[in-house]
Amino acid sequence: MMKTRNYYIVGLIMLTFFVISFLTNVIGPLIPDIIKGFSLSLTLVALLPFAFFIAYGVMSIPAGMLIEKYKAKKMMVAAFVVAFFGALLLSLFPNYLTAVLSLFLIGCGMAMLQVVINPLLRTSGGEEHYAFNSVLAQLIFGLASFVSPLVYSYLVVNIQSGTLHKLSTLVPPTLPWISLYWLFTLICLMMIVIIAISKFPKVALTQEEKAGALQTHIDLLKKPIVLLYFFAIFCYVGTEQGIANWISQFLSVYHHYDPQTTGANAVAYFWGLMTAGGVLGLLLLKLIDSRKVLIGFTLLAIISFTVALFGSGASALIAFPMVGFFASVMYPIIFSLSLNSVTEHHGSFSGILVTGIIGGAVLPLIVGWLGDHWGLRTGMCFLYLTMGYILSIGFWARPIVTNKTLSFGVRER
Repeated sequence: MMKTRNYYIVGLIMLTFFVISFLTNVIGPLIPDIIKGFSLSLTLVALLPFAFFIAYGVMSIPAGMLIEKYKAKKMMVAAFVVAFFGALLLSLFPNYLTAVLSLFLIGCGMAMLQVVINPLLRTSGGEEHYAFNSVLAQLIFGLASFVSPLVYSYLVVNIQSGTLHKLSTLVPPTLPWISLYWLFTLICLMMIVIIAISKFPKVALTQEEKAGALQTHIDLLKKPIVLLYFFAIFCYVGTEQGIANWISQFLSVYHHYDPQTTGANAVAYFWGLMTAGGVLGLLLLKLIDSRKVLIGFTLLAIISFTVALFGSGASALIAFPMVGFFASVMYPIIFSLSLNSVTEHHGSFSGILVTGIIGGAVLPLIVGWLGDHWGLRTGMCFLYLTMGYILSIGFWARPIVTNKTLSFGVRER
């Protein structure tokens, strides 16, 4: 384990967080274009984010085991190689089936990276700075989620002009959004080169970070509290993606906003305000018990979601991003409450919780299927159930360690 901080590697990790988010959270703005370009139903288009997020369920625990055998550098290079081929596949052969496979491969790469970079950040940045660096990483993650829809909008609107004209020769005229996957291909290739020439520190996993044996995972899954928090992460990520992935399509169908500009901007501000809400959430956790913060923010998210679904077009443009603002504290609070509710095997438990990210695969698919049969607004109403479950956590959670207010001088770990 390193005794001194390696600022270069910390910077590289922050860049990796940016890239992960940039590639992950642009699916939502693309959905209206994908529906039109490939003539898809809502159910079929929902299989695309399903393919991406189901990769987390497939790769998270195996990646946790592989990192104990292979070095972080090799794992990161392998992850970006997988993502590179995924992006290149869709760029060269743009059709629905390759899109499903492409997003699954990119998802596998992103899941591998998520498992690798957290212990690497602890080692490179110093354990005493890990909390600060983790928060900074989440802010950078949110920034990339804000930027990527804007980049998509710029590409599809300007692809026939200026310096982008040459790129248009690689993209079918009816599928200008494919230009984004050529950009993803280039980004992954650049990351492979940067990581390959970088000198990495030796990462010594703590006992808390190590993924345990299969039997450890089985024993944990027998505990009701573990399953409750697994479904909490499942519901949170499913709610987040179930809203973000359908915002642009909803605004197009019910309020006739252009998905390539207005819709993309709404998604960008959803992620941007989620980042801003995270900053406010950090301050509130210094003053108020995390369970109360979770209850308050979730109730406000439900109210904003209701205004977005049933209000005017102008109000929806404001209310959808505000859902992101109030959803910002859900993931960190749920993760913190869960780890503070068990006394051992936190590394294995973390792997199980990360696997709950498959909620981002399942719930948008349910919304799409319901939307095909009863309309997208009705389909999105299904998310009231998942937000209700998240709200309930604030009432039944009984962590062993709770966050204290500033007057007590102790925070939730």
